[in-house]
Amino acid sequence: METRAHINDPALLQLQEEFTGHRIWRSRRWDGRPGDWVATLHDPAAGVDPTVIRSDSASLREALRQERERAGRPVIKRAW
Repeated sequence: METRAHINDPALLQLQEEFTGHRIWRSRRWDGRPGDWVATLHDPAAGVDPTVIRSDSASLREALRQERERAGRPVIKRAW
């Protein structure tokens, strides 16, 4: 279950807005603190791999951009 802090994270909200073909969330570590950044594919046109996991939001954003390219969709460049 996601905590409110995870839901209100600006980086998380930006990723969710930018990559609507994925469900994007933060995993939870054994101690209850936020863990890895996870994207689960819901729209096959948005990517190839069913799950993408990275240690930070910037790495996940780049991986999801690559997923878009692999799926044959154009990459939209945004300045965050």
